Amino acid sequence: MKYKYLCKKLVSPIFTMVTLGLLIALLPSAMADGLRDIAVSGKVTSSVDGEGIPGVNVIVKGEQSGTITDINGSYSLEVAGENTVLVFSFVGYNAQEVTVGNLKVIDVALSENISELSEVVVTALGIKREERSLGFSVGKVDGKEMDRVAQENVLSSMAGKVSGVTISQTGGAGSSVSMVIRGASSLSTDNQPLFVVDGVPVANTLNNVSQMGNGNPVDYGNAISDLNPSDIASVSILKGPSAAALYGSRAGNGVVLITTKSGKKGQGMQVSLSSSTVFDNPYKYLDMHSKFATGVQPYTPDNNPYPGGQLIIDEGSSGGAGPELDKGYKAIQWNSPLDENGNPIPTELVSYPNNMADFVQTGITSTNGVAISNGNDVMTYRLGFTNMSSRGLIPNSDLFRNNLTLSSSAKATKKLTISSNININRTWSNNRPAGNRGTNPLQAAFDVSPHININELKDYWMPGQEGLQQRSQSIGDFNNPYFLAYEINNSYERDRVFGNLKADYQITPELSITGTYTLDYYNEIRQTKGANSYTKSENGIFGVTNILSYERNTDILATYSKNFGDFGLSISAGGNARYNNGNNVLNSSSGAGLVVPGVFTLSNIPSSSLQYSSNMYQRAINSAYGIANLSYNDIVYLDITARNDWSSTLPKANNSYFYPSLSLSVLANEMFDMGSNVNMLKLRGGWAQVGNDANPYSLYPTLGNSGQWNGVSRLGVSGTLLTPNLKPEIANSYEFGLDLGMFNNRLRFEGTYYTIDNKNQILSGIGLPSSSGYDKVNVNAGLIRSKGWELMIGGTPIQKSNGFSWDVSVNVSRNRTKIIELTEGIERYTLWTDAKGGAWTYVGETIGDIYDRELVKVTDKNSPYYGYPLLDSDGSWNDINANDTKNKIGNFNPDFIAGMQSTFTYKSFSLNMTFDWRKGGQFVSQTYRYSESDLKSQRFLDLLINPGDRTGDALRDWLVENEDAMIKDGINIVGGPTKEYGGFDTNFTVPLNDGVFNPGVIAQYDGDGNIIGYTENLGGAGTKILPYADNYPWSFTKTATFDADYIKLREISLTYKLPKDFLKSIGIQSANISVYSRNIILWTKAGIGIDPERAFQPESGTQGSGTQFKQGIERYNINPWVIPVGFKLGLTF
Repeated sequence: MKYKYLCKKLVSPIFTMVTLGLLIALLPSAMADGLRDIAVSGKVTSSVDGEGIPGVNVIVKGEQSGTITDINGSYSLEVAGENTVLVFSFVGYNAQEVTVGNLKVIDVALSENISELSEVVVTALGIKREERSLGFSVGKVDGKEMDRVAQENVLSSMAGKVSGVTISQTGGAGSSVSMVIRGASSLSTDNQPLFVVDGVPVANTLNNVSQMGNGNPVDYGNAISDLNPSDIASVSILKGPSAAALYGSRAGNGVVLITTKSGKKGQGMQVSLSSSTVFDNPYKYLDMHSKFATGVQPYTPDNNPYPGGQLIIDEGSSGGAGPELDKGYKAIQWNSPLDENGNPIPTELVSYPNNMADFVQTGITSTNGVAISNGNDVMTYRLGFTNMSSRGLIPNSDLFRNNLTLSSSAKATKKLTISSNININRTWSNNRPAGNRGTNPLQAAFDVSPHININELKDYWMPGQEGLQQRSQSIGDFNNPYFLAYEINNSYERDRVFGNLKADYQITPELSITGTYTLDYYNEIRQTKGANSYTKSENGIFGVTNILSYERNTDILATYSKNFGDFGLSISAGGNARYNNGNNVLNSSSGAGLVVPGVFTLSNIPSSSLQYSSNMYQRAINSAYGIANLSYNDIVYLDITARNDWSSTLPKANNSYFYPSLSLSVLANEMFDMGSNVNMLKLRGGWAQVGNDANPYSLYPTLGNSGQWNGVSRLGVSGTLLTPNLKPEIANSYEFGLDLGMFNNRLRFEGTYYTIDNKNQILSGIGLPSSSGYDKVNVNAGLIRSKGWELMIGGTPIQKSNGFSWDVSVNVSRNRTKIIELTEGIERYTLWTDAKGGAWTYVGETIGDIYDRELVKVTDKNSPYYGYPLLDSDGSWNDINANDTKNKIGNFNPDFIAGMQSTFTYKSFSLNMTFDWRKGGQFVSQTYRYSESDLKSQRFLDLLINPGDRTGDALRDWLVENEDAMIKDGINIVGGPTKEYGGFDTNFTVPLNDGVFNPGVIAQYDGDGNIIGYTENLGGAGTKILPYADNYPWSFTKTATFDADYIKLREISLTYKLPKDFLKSIGIQSANISVYSRNIILWTKAGIGIDPERAFQPESGTQGSGTQFKQGIERYNINPWVIPVGFKLGLTF
């Protein structure tokens, strides 16, 4: 009933918006103004190259009437008399005034005004402002930069292009993309900015992971990916609270304003076609060895414990230290043929080092679009359709998207303009592979031992048991990667409609009023179907999740603007009414799975195994806001804004919050004579306050599913005590900056320093004593302080008259966020725990710190063994629990990030490159932790200390001489799996050479437990020899912690524009062809074949950071590195 009610409620506004948008687009040009007395025509050209300029405003001075030039720069209009003065103006050019007199043809050549090029930017509430007047930093990305290289997610197109903005791809194509502006400032949210598309606030989050079935966490991608990058005209990133304060309680993490393409006045009818295809060619994989078969000891034909001495491979073992490969050994293997008596026949042990390359495939993404646009004095419109289809690197993975957009604007009268933007999308996939571990096909592929040819697993059903039992190297222990790819299918469909309907009424030349209605609605259905014999759900999986989200906003804004001599004044006042609701319904199998194999219906799930949940929410926020822009002589600009929000999610007595801002900019070059080489020197500063609203139902407990008891469903309240007087987070920000332009803006510089104090952090999961009746409590507590700086320097070093130019810009930024205060009795805040350690932050320390267990060492500085590992009686490492010591081993945030954009242009050719550099920070690789504990990585073999021929005292002395590198620096292992690696003689089962020892000392104690001496464990007599396969340092995070530095070539494209004369002869306005590549990893400091950017571990539940990702750690997020090669064609008729 609820769904029907919502659909019924939605049909009317959606239908109204679409209908009105189409009506606006189809308004006849007969609404043009009445004719005048004298006909004047002409052409407006550029004084630089003589080309016609489309879209130039030709206005009768002192009036609102006029026209604009068409695609060729031509115009015509009728004026009242010979004394009429025409004003020709266009952004980036000096305006000209011409008196008509007795002229019937007036041709004008406009000269460029370099200082004004690109001076207009979109700011809060969609208000366009001169960039020179802003007292805060706004990042800008032009739509052309977004569209040069095809990306599946619009956020990926911004990486490396704006200072202070960190873009991170959390997984493969279709996965969520994180965008963090000026560092994480909230402990309880995902720190994603508010996205506003054509005035429509668009729901977007990182919490897009669903799990139906055990070990099947699937990232379905964030909703901003529904937007087509080719439809974007410009992006403005409001970085700080000063820029974003007008969005109040939604602006705590910054705001991204996206303006989509529309028809242009005077351009005439245009049809644009574009087609792009990119091939992602895998080339680099994890460096796993291919030296040993499965097993824990490298048995040989002469030394093994098997009957008759015949080698048998332990296929169920996870160890990678079995018999050596490519030695001519024969063994009974998983696929050994049978003789006439049914006995397995030994076959030769050979290596298959290319298993991973054989498993993955070349990814192919094709994007095709068509757009029709038109514009004249009265109306403009643009109608576009784009289809994107992508085949993933993992077999049977895909992603599709259709976008239908309509942008229209019409002058209903001289004073009233009605416009609309509508975006209708469908995004879907037939199969989204899971991440983390469990059903992840990449994990299963790496689990295939190098003695197995992965191609033999392509027929993944056991003969005669199709649909019932998968075929694997060890049934019940391992999953076949092809079985997971083809029989565990996670599909979804997301249908989305968002758009606006807007009316602008110019009451007088000074006074205008704007009314806007916006809507964002989407419905997403996720479905998982899993066949029998998956190792964690033997009887199959089926589940369905239905997600519905709805938001509407109604805005009204009145603006009065007038100049009083040297003073300029613009005052705006308005209000917003926002309403959200949504629901999430989950039904899924668990435990016993399905009754009948292969029948994927809810009725086929036993009631005792049916996992279900249903939740809904709604919220309303009413707001009032005001803006005052003051200027003096176009030199000094003062902006004052204020907004008040009344939120339904906060207590009635405490639900009103005020968000003010103040910013100032001064053009010093206008105040003082700095010479002709200085085009602009602007000093700016600002203060603001914004917030983060509380989530719905954060004040009082609600009932939730508590499972069944004897077949009876139970409901219960959460174990978390809620706080009825909860407050929203409040962020206070100060920002100071300097902008410089010199040599006709051929040299540009921007610098910003900021500090943000975020208080009233909404902390969840604070422990309570059992006597309270609750486990945890939610409280307002804590103060987080972020400080940072952003620099951008750009220029045009080369600009030749022969058409050759080079434009380059570099941006660098650094942010550090510390916890200044927490609630009483709490000394740290935990983001996540894993791998024996975790990421948590103590009061006074930096967010992102990674902690580990501490290796116990000799602490007596007077001892010759100071700094040596203090081993236990067996010669193994001792450790102190991470919760009992402050053993920080790194921080997952970078020291700084930098980006560079470079454009070379020569005549009709252009070469564009975007680089992205991350310096500093660390990440934990659970992939390597698990792989090395299973003895499968080449790196682990390479790190072993090979003693060579040294033994006894010679070995001991050699280690002591190199103690800093071989003993004191942490975890070290001497020896290896075979004599080749320096393995020591052992006889744990049979005589082998797979012994190792850990260099250090063993303490000697008196009767009271005091250390009275040390016994060396350095290779001499009494050294504790351990089996190689039983000596991985599992207790420590540091052994799998790596530097996160990288350099990436985010984009490279070479474009050729076909000659205009040739195109005109065949009826084409413009055409270009491009070859490009994207996201090429040029270098990583870790050098382990894992992309540090993807150090995001997806989880089914929300972590302490407010997201479903553990940042700074990954587990099997290991897509191979690729070299993409793409081709693009663009045509305009």
